[in-house]
Amino acid sequence: MRDEAAAADFGQRPILLWVQFDGGGFCGFQRQANGLRTVGGDLEAAWQRKFEETVIMRSSSRTDAGVHARRMPVLVRTRLTVPPKGVQLGLNAYLGEDLKVLGAEDLPADFDVRADAIGKRYVYRLQPGPVRLPLWRRNSWHCKGRLDLDAMRAAAERLVGAHDFAAFRSVQCTAATTLRTLHRIDVATVGDVVELTVEGNAFLHNMVRILAGTLVGAGRLRFGPADIDAMLHGRDRSLAGQTAPAQGLTLDDVFYGAFGAREGLRYKQEQARAVGR
Repeated sequence: MRDEAAAADFGQRPILLWVQFDGGGFCGFQRQANGLRTVGGDLEAAWQRKFEETVIMRSSSRTDAGVHARRMPVLVRTRLTVPPKGVQLGLNAYLGEDLKVLGAEDLPADFDVRADAIGKRYVYRLQPGPVRLPLWRRNSWHCKGRLDLDAMRAAAERLVGAHDFAAFRSVQCTAATTLRTLHRIDVATVGDVVELTVEGNAFLHNMVRILAGTLVGAGRLRFGPADIDAMLHGRDRSLAGQTAPAQGLTLDDVFYGAFGAREGLRYKQEQARAVGR
């Protein structure tokens, strides 16, 4: 039903919303039939209340329950002529304190919020130490004990580059190819937390959370660089570390090439053809 509606409204005016949210109160992005609260559902409801128009919000990627976003792109197609600033202010008046529109912009008619994306940056936060600190309880993973950051960095180095990340996706992942390119994985201490900054061309379902769980395993000296190589070559989910909790993950930003050029989609297709998949 939603796909049919998406095709029907393609000729309408596209507006890109950049949104920020605390994911603790949401069950992911896409509106669900069972009435659970979602980011897309709240945006669609706010649009209906403010502008009296039924729309479908589409994000750059699906989001697990509990995951946060500093800057997520959301595409809406509309018949309205309200200027982008009016869209931003109007929606924010009807949204809760845990979800706000940071900005809005008009885009070319052939823009695709997913296929035009050429990269994403995620930040996963770990809070080491004997007790969970109150200020970080909603947006970090409390890891008891010491983490060896040098061991984590050595493991992270083996993951950077173009690899088959089949061992780092959930069993529910339906991606056509598991080839992805990670441009960087930084491990840094920022105040009370350790931040894992992961940037790549695209990501599989739960990929960053599994990467985080694996790097924590390295920090606890359970995995070494050779184990990371075995995970990549083995392509078996059971070889990698645990799936880290959702609340530690934040989508930090999404990057775009030329609007309408489908650079992100084309890159993944070229990777798949290169290995005959």
